[in-house]
Amino acid sequence: MATTQKLMTFSLLLDYHHPKLSFPPFLSSKPHNHKLSSKFSPVAFNASRALYTHSSTSHKLFTPITLSRPSSSFLQMGPHEACSSREITVKSSVSESGGTSTLSQAVLGIAHLIMSLGIILATDKILKKAFVAAAIRFPSALFGMFCIFSILVILDSTVPAAATGLMNFFEPALMFIQRWLPLFYVPSLVVLPLSVRDIPAASGIKICLIIVGGWLATLSVAGYTAITVRKMVNTEMTDAEPMGKPPPFSTIEVWTWTGIFLISFVTALLYPTILGTSARTCLPFLLASTVLGYMVGSGLPSDVKKVFHPIICCAVSADLAALAFGYLSRSGLDPVLGCYLTKASSNPGAGDVLMGFLGSVILSFAFSMFKQRKLVKRHAAEIFTSVIVSTIFSLYSTAFVGRLLGLESSLTISILPRCITVALALSIVSLFEGTNSSLTAAAVVVTGLVGANFVQATLDKLRFRDPIARGIATASSAHGLGTAALSAKEPEALPFCAIAYALNGIFGSLLCSVPAVRQSLLAVVG
Repeated sequence: MATTQKLMTFSLLLDYHHPKLSFPPFLSSKPHNHKLSSKFSPVAFNASRALYTHSSTSHKLFTPITLSRPSSSFLQMGPHEACSSREITVKSSVSESGGTSTLSQAVLGIAHLIMSLGIILATDKILKKAFVAAAIRFPSALFGMFCIFSILVILDSTVPAAATGLMNFFEPALMFIQRWLPLFYVPSLVVLPLSVRDIPAASGIKICLIIVGGWLATLSVAGYTAITVRKMVNTEMTDAEPMGKPPPFSTIEVWTWTGIFLISFVTALLYPTILGTSARTCLPFLLASTVLGYMVGSGLPSDVKKVFHPIICCAVSADLAALAFGYLSRSGLDPVLGCYLTKASSNPGAGDVLMGFLGSVILSFAFSMFKQRKLVKRHAAEIFTSVIVSTIFSLYSTAFVGRLLGLESSLTISILPRCITVALALSIVSLFEGTNSSLTAAAVVVTGLVGANFVQATLDKLRFRDPIARGIATASSAHGLGTAALSAKEPEALPFCAIAYALNGIFGSLLCSVPAVRQSLLAVVG
């Protein structure tokens, strides 16, 4: 095959005549000087068209080539066969170069993703350690977000090309975070059986009432505030910057994670401490079961997703894997769930790995807000007024209703930031004493699930027609999960959802960082 390809290539070189070049006699394919025909035939050559000539004599362009068998005509080629050989050779070389180029691009893309995401994760870890060492109780990721946003704004006003280059450099990391964002919320739901075990049933019912009723109230307040301000300022809507969507999951990804799950599950059964501790040994298959649950849930029909959200599918998948491992290893469910979320950096579980990305989610807000900075500036009155009013209402109404229903103060404080994204909600409750962070994360996720399932119908019932009001109301009441659900059917509301989603958490964190505000909330809780 290789010899054939070389002969084809050599024949192409012999037969190709450049109009301004002549070949020496010893390279000519014709034994004698003959007159050339004036007729030319086109040949495809490297995506262009060249001209080649035919001999006017009875001699063929190529003479038979004899290999091991004298009678073999395997490589006998006339003019038309030579043309085909040229095209095959060229296509073969183009195909090989194309395959090499695709492979190199894939390698460079992976390297780019690792580098950009690694910088964001490292920045989050460094800031977190610095704030802990300095005993600063302000969320470190929020400070980092403000710093990144300020740098982008300064660069945009001085060296716009540098700001654009910085945005392009971190684009793969931002798409990665956007693609896997729901997974970072899952750990709290997976370990929910452990978190709510000590909570009385009556208190659980009260918490559910606060979550559902609070979501509806916050949605209404944010939406009506946005509509009122919209009527006052009467700013005309303009097109927002397009926001990229992550690609769907491929079959290769599903099978890869399935293989990881099966191999690591069997290995953990046979060698329970092969990686040093039970948590580390269980980490691969628990992580794989969570990822597979998300992939399967994302591929479900839209009607099924209304009842069985991908996040619920994630939690169920991880819990089933933990249940199966606990049964086969005879250790029980609780120890396996304890390995899922250890909250110990020296002995992390699958949940700790996923929640380790929450800080990077906050840092990514800087890039999304910078990208939509023109939209924020144009509709600043509607956006900021609605976010501030809805955030204050959500915090204080939760505290008031919790006291009104007689809910324990520690549980009420734990669910105060129910309408704020998990990453910042956990930072907020850490400012208070005696809170249950697992309950906080679960309350936030459940609030988002309620919003994701019912937000569009509720907005229609409330007659919110304006995309700004619909986007702000959704994000202010159901954060990221509600945003994803609404923007999938109403892309025109996505920019306002994204902005309100980020600003809601930012303002809530800033508000609760003020000691006087925390004291007032505690006074309302009682």
